[in-house]
Amino acid sequence: MAGASDNGGRPPGGGSPDDFDGFPDFPEEWGVIVIPDDLSELSEEVEAVRAELRTGPPLTRWQLFARRPAIRRVRRFGALLVRTPALIISVAVLVTIASLFASAWPGPARQPATQRTGGTTEARPSELPALDLIGADGRNIALRGRHPAVLLLTDGCDCAKLLDDTVAAVDPDVTVMVITTASSAPSPSAAAGVLPTARTPQASGKTVLPLHDPTDELRDGLGLSAPDGTAAVILIDKAGKIVRINPRTASIETIRPDLARL
Repeated sequence: MAGASDNGGRPPGGGSPDDFDGFPDFPEEWGVIVIPDDLSELSEEVEAVRAELRTGPPLTRWQLFARRPAIRRVRRFGALLVRTPALIISVAVLVTIASLFASAWPGPARQPATQRTGGTTEARPSELPALDLIGADGRNIALRGRHPAVLLLTDGCDCAKLLDDTVAAVDPDVTVMVITTASSAPSPSAAAGVLPTARTPQASGKTVLPLHDPTDELRDGLGLSAPDGTAAVILIDKAGKIVRINPRTASIETIRPDLARL
């Protein structure tokens, strides 16, 4: 490999140094420029320069056609059409996986159902069951045939005061039904066919019906518990709908606010 100084200061090709008068010298930062005898030794430098200048072989007709602005817009639109379904499918798969995890994940423990306590009112049917009970004269009386009404299930209950107060509190058009089972012993207030006591103001036009439920179907149909010394009270409005069910009632004050709704 020969250097610039190997020619005694002469330019390549045998020319004299005076032939290059008027041309500026190379910048000093370039250093010493060495021209190799075999130009193939500069192949790496050529490739680097080509890469830097982005030069290459001439483009084909198809490449030139594909680089047109309109074709590029069509290609971008096609790529968007391909990506959109893929995105939708990906989201659907993620949602499906999330729902599977959610369904398999153990949720919070369910709270136990509210137990019955004195004075509480639970969700009950909206209407009385279609039952015929036995009246004091032995005839069948349909429960749904009289409304508005107050039904008192008095099995095992000393409900003389509750019965008297209820009859005194209701309007004349409200029927008070006192219901017992055939197997239950009559309470002191329900002797002689579960009739109200002498203090009940029947003279004012109030209607009191003593009824027997031999098989205790009404209590079972309404989901009421066994007798416990208190009365179960069911209030029926003028349309025949159940306004309130109080499974344990010992005082008129428990049902007084609902009597105005009958």
